[in-house]
Formats: sequence, structure tokens, C-alpha cells
Amino acid sequence: MATDRSFAQLVSLACHDLRTPLATVHGFARTIERLEPLQARTSRYVGLIVEGSAQIAELLERLALVSRIERGSYEPARQTVDSLDLVQAAAALVDAGDVSVDGKGAPVSIDPVPTEQSIAALCTCAIRHGDSESLECAVRGADVTIRPISEDSAPILLGDELRDFGAVAACIHIEALGGSVRIEAQELLVRFSG
Repeated sequence: MATDRSFAQLVSLACHDLRTPLATVHGFARTIERLEPLQARTSRYVGLIVEGSAQIAELLERLALVSRIERGSYEPARQTVDSLDLVQAAAALVDAGDVSVDGKGAPVSIDPVPTEQSIAALCTCAIRHGDSESLECAVRGADVTIRPISEDSAPILLGDELRDFGAVAACIHIEALGGSVRIEAQELLVRFSG
């Protein structure tokens, strides 16, 4: 590859081309689930295929988003939303542990769906790589404080240690929207542009 930009374009193309066969696998697995009653073991395996293909589809979406950002073609579908509502929706996406949300929101201009996914990815990473199975998200206007953040998970959350793609993609995405992500005193501080 001649440039980083052409590599980002190649990644975007690969993501696009992988979506069709993945949709086929996911669609047929869903069809099998609905056809007739399945034996418990078969039903469990088909359920794993459905769940796994949905996770791969989400991963491809995040990878394509990062690729668009890296090649300068990301055009966020900005909407003004309340930051508290945004973080509550993101917390509902986290299945790795418990996330509580409190505080007072404010209008922020973001791309809602990928931003919800970014906050959820940061929370998931903090739980998976941290010391606690529960997190608190405190919303204060355009700022979100996520705690507790363990010393071991901090470099992973910021992408300094490449061990969690979701967290890396989240930081890239939030910064592309004009926001910031940083660690301070065992807290992850996310700031959205107003």
C-alpha cells in the first residue's frame, strides 16, 4: 500500500464485502430458529451462530467507521441530544456487567448511534479489563465520568495498549466528533463538544 489512506480504503472495502456473506449466515440461522421446534442442543448452537454473527456485524461496522475517520471521509449524522439520555442508552447496551448512570445532562451535538456504541465500548472495556463488575457513569453537562478505572485497564481504554478494539475505536470516534477521552485519578473522563 502506498499510503495509510489507501490502507484505510482497503479496510473499508473489505468490511463492505464481508457484510453480504455475514448477512447470509445470520439470516439463515434466524430462519432455522423459526422453522420448527429444535432440540435444545441444536437450538443452543443456532443461537450461538446468531449471536456471533451479530457481534461480527457490529465489529465490521466499527471497523468501517474507523476506516472512514482515518481516510477523512466520515461525515457524522449530527443531532443534538441530551448527554444523560445518551449515556443511559449506552449503558443499556453493556452486557459485561452493571452500569449505573446519574447526573444532569446537557445538549450535545453528536452522531447518536455510533456515539452510544462508543460509550458502551468504553464501559465494556473498563469492566472486562478492570477490577470491578460494575461502573458508575456521572454525567455533568457535556462531561461523562466513568469509574472506577483500574490501573491495568487505563492504557487499554486509551488505546496505548492495543488489547481492545472497541475502546480504540471509541476514542478515535469521540475525538473525530471534537470530543476527548482521558484518564484522571482512576476515572475515565469523556468530554463531548457542545
